[in-house]
Amino acid sequence: MKNFKIEFKWAVIFIMVQFIWMYIERATGLHDEHIAKHLIYTNLFGLVAIVVYVMALRDKKQNFFNGDMNWKQGLLSGIVLSVIIALFSPLTQYIISTYITPGYFENIIAFSIENGKMTLENARGYFNLKSYILQSAFGALTMGIVTSAVVAFFVKSKPKS
Repeated sequence: MKNFKIEFKWAVIFIMVQFIWMYIERATGLHDEHIAKHLIYTNLFGLVAIVVYVMALRDKKQNFFNGDMNWKQGLLSGIVLSVIIALFSPLTQYIISTYITPGYFENIIAFSIENGKMTLENARGYFNLKSYILQSAFGALTMGIVTSAVVAFFVKSKPKS
């Protein structure tokens, strides 16, 4: 466990950043009066997530591998980070849905129906806590592993000649 202390630290940072992002989305109206623009702006969080992964892998490289980390080591570190984030995602989604933006599901369901994007049944099936917990867990794993592979490539140490 001591070997993954840095990943745990950055998972906590990632989750805190995610809470802040959700609060900003709610505060700017993206969860109610500007919900039509939500999909556009919520995807910008991907850039924030990449920055957190870069910082996490740089931290691992400097403070665990003493500045000499290869791609496999970086990838493993990123995978561990992704797994920790995914394991916490049910709690994270519960906190977001219950405390940060409790009216989001009702608002997005109403928006989806009013704009003919979904039926009431489909909207209720997609926009609910259970669905979002599953989406966030699998999203954290898949996007986290892909992000880890790419970030590890750029953060790895240069081969010594």
